[in-house]
Amino acid sequence: MRVMVGIDESDESFHALRWTLDKLFDGMSTRTAPPEEANQEEAANLLTLLHVQKAFHNYGIPVGAGASAFYVPYSIEESIKVKSLILEGDPKEKICQVIEQMQVDLLVVGSRKLGKIKRALLGSVSDYCAHNANCPVLIVKPPQEASK
Repeated sequence: MRVMVGIDESDESFHALRWTLDKLFDGMSTRTAPPEEANQEEAANLLTLLHVQKAFHNYGIPVGAGASAFYVPYSIEESIKVKSLILEGDPKEKICQVIEQMQVDLLVVGSRKLGKIKRALLGSVSDYCAHNANCPVLIVKPPQEASK
């Protein structure tokens, strides 16, 4: 299965990545299969982390702020191939382009829980992808607050 997770600096996108690792790829390294089947399954499993940033104008060099690191647990790396991509452009359009180019089976994105008005004014990457991507899109909502 080829799964792509859209990542930005938000907590919601990291929650979507954690959800994907826990729910879709957890336990893959403990599966037992004949060696020839295991190699085919390993080759078919691809997790792509995609970060799309707005085009940067060369007026200065960013230092420190906004830097993010993505860590994938070692047990996951043993059983699936992990690829990281950082691209420039409009996130909505780039995500849909990469999905088509890489023949992704599932896109996972986080939800910022924008209301209808904010979504209409600001635009929602998850909403755009849900309507325009040529693969299923799973929108992971952030966890409920424990204080409610």
